[in-house]
Amino acid sequence: MSTNREFLYRKLHSLLGVVPLGAFLVVHFMINYQAVNGPDAYNQAAGFMEKLPFLLVMEFALIYLPILFHGVYGLYIAFQAKHNTSSYSYFRNWMFRLQRITGVITIIFVAWHIWDTRIQKALGAKVNFDMMANIVDNPVVLVLYIISIVAATFHLANGLWSFLVTWGITVSPRSQQIATYATMAIFVVMTYIGIRAILAFV
Repeated sequence: MSTNREFLYRKLHSLLGVVPLGAFLVVHFMINYQAVNGPDAYNQAAGFMEKLPFLLVMEFALIYLPILFHGVYGLYIAFQAKHNTSSYSYFRNWMFRLQRITGVITIIFVAWHIWDTRIQKALGAKVNFDMMANIVDNPVVLVLYIISIVAATFHLANGLWSFLVTWGITVSPRSQQIATYATMAIFVVMTYIGIRAILAFV
């Protein structure tokens, strides 16, 4: 892979991770969080999304194709990366390693979640509160969902930090330190929302 092409791929990979995938994750969590208000509230929120015009086109253009590129290229980055946390235990080195680990967990979870929901919908099932309640009724599945939610929120938050650096938004050490605090706050808030939402289905 040429240097110029790899540079462009990494830029695109970074951009897609924030827009649209990061934005989609936030919206998805907000919809799922409606479950804390009961089945009717969740079904109403999910039903609104299902009724959007050109939903399938938007899903492919804004979700599936970006996920495919971000996920496949992300796996390439993860498995060719050289980790040095055993020799240099600096904070950012650990963030680098965790970003790759959580990326692998997240892409596996996304494939599993799409199978559990969107593929089942295509086969005739209804995407509603009962569907999610049945999925997480198994304690092992619930634990795996919680682990995957934490992985996804960390991957988004730390990926946002990398995005700000990659695109030249945070250049100075001070701005990068502030971005660290801000993105870790995003991680905590998103993790709370995600776990609170999934537990509402139990």
